[in-house]
Order: sequence, then structure tokens, then C-alpha cells
Amino acid sequence: MSARPEILSVQRISVRLAGREVLREVDFAIAPGELTGLIGSNGAGKTTLFRVILGLQPTSAGRVLLEGRARSHRNPQVGYVPQKFLLDPDMPLRARDLVSLGIDAHRLGIARPSRARRALVQEMLDAVGAGDFAEQRVGHLSGGEQQRVLIAHALVGRPKLLLLDEPLANLDLRAGQEVVALLARIARELGVAVLISAHEMNPLLPVMDRIVYLAGGRAVSGTTEQVVRADVLSELYGSHVDVLNVHGRVLVVAGAGDDADRSGAHGPDGWVGQHGHDVVLPGPEVGP
Repeated sequence: MSARPEILSVQRISVRLAGREVLREVDFAIAPGELTGLIGSNGAGKTTLFRVILGLQPTSAGRVLLEGRARSHRNPQVGYVPQKFLLDPDMPLRARDLVSLGIDAHRLGIARPSRARRALVQEMLDAVGAGDFAEQRVGHLSGGEQQRVLIAHALVGRPKLLLLDEPLANLDLRAGQEVVALLARIARELGVAVLISAHEMNPLLPVMDRIVYLAGGRAVSGTTEQVVRADVLSELYGSHVDVLNVHGRVLVVAGAGDDADRSGAHGPDGWVGQHGHDVVLPGPEVGP
């Protein structure tokens, strides 16, 4: 009996934009029930990679497979939470309504309301801490509140692959921990493959099964123990880095005097993390 194929297989993907190589032979796979962190600084190529997986960005080489088959542009197996979401404040759409639309987003027509649907929507709203503003218009919510509703919207349809672009960016520490725990539970209980992009790995460390570490358009993937090592990341960046464990947090720092230290992407010293959760070597800014 053959093994079940991975939910997502990214095979040697390369992308060129305006003559620049944004992604170079990126290769990784995610199995059912795995939560994977896509980690990299701003400009490392995370958003471009998401666009490739969603079928929105042409590639110069490589392919993307979903359950062993070529992806389609409209695929109900894939859920997506964007980092930014714009909605007319005057649109009469409540948070509860937006989450409900995620149940049958790939179908035409309006589903008849039922007790089971209402319970499922309420479960997702409560799980992401959006129950208190479920009756408010989405356009009137803060950025962080909208992000929670979007996460519930993406989860309620039970996709096999869930992509989240910086889902913790607008949440405080406690809310972020709750969302991470929720995503980990959904991945394991429903067998969903979850891919979360972030520039900090530490919030995901307690639940992350695998990591895809992007730098300069290249990637290395595996378990955290396999990837977050000085020798592996030094080869990825092309310059010496150190990996430190400080009070339960992982710090990735550049050696003094390295060229990457002087990029200034994360502060005057070139490597100081914005929030102090981890320190990520910025590398060159190569694309979106």
C-alpha cells in the first residue's frame, strides 16, 4: 500500500521579478496534520512564495503539487488568511456573516442557515477570541480584530491546506498564543497542513513541526533541530551566524563585521530583533 502523499509539495520553485531572482530552487513538503513555520525577514520572499502556492505568481522553474496533483487556481482545499484586508466600513457585513461565508466559499448560491452551521461559526469566533464583536460590522473593527475574524473565516471551511500570512502581526502576546494553539489543534485533529509565515520563530516553537527558513530567496527546511543550527544557517546566508538559546528563546545573530550585519534591516546594528523575541539575520532585500 503506497504512503499517503503530502498535502503540499513545493518542488524546486524559482521566481524572477524585474530581472531579479526572488526565489531560487525552493523545495519542501508538508504532510497532513503538520504545522510549518515559514520564517524569514522582510524581503526574504515569503509573500512571493505564498502567491506561487496560490497560483497567483508565475514561476521560472519548478512546480507546486496539492495531494500529488497540479494545483488549480480555484481550489477549495486551500484556505488563505492575508496579512492585510480592506473592507468598506459601510458594508453591512457582520463578523459572524464573514465567518459563515467561509463554510461554502467555493460554491455558488447562499446556503440555508441551520443550527449546525450557527454552532460551527460560533465555535470559530470563540476560538479566535472574536465572540465579543461577532455582531459588529467587519469594516468597523480594528486591524487585530479583523485578523481574528479572517482566521476564523479560513478555518471554518475545513481546508486541507491553510496558508496564513503573518497572522500574529496585529495580535498581542496572549492573543497570539491562543491563535497558535488553535491552529496547532486544528492541524492535528482535522489533519490540516498549516503553513504560517512570520519573521519571528519563537511564538511558533512550542507547536511547530517543521520550519522553512528563507534568506536571500533560498530556503532550507526540516525540523527546528535540523534547520536552526549555526552550520546550516551560515551556509544559507553565505556568512557566519551563531544560534543562541537565551531563556528559552532562539536567537540567530550575525558575527561582528559580516556584510549582512551592515544591512540595517533590523536596527542600527543590523541584527537586533524588533520585538526582542528572536534576532533574525536580515540578509539582502530581494523581493516582496
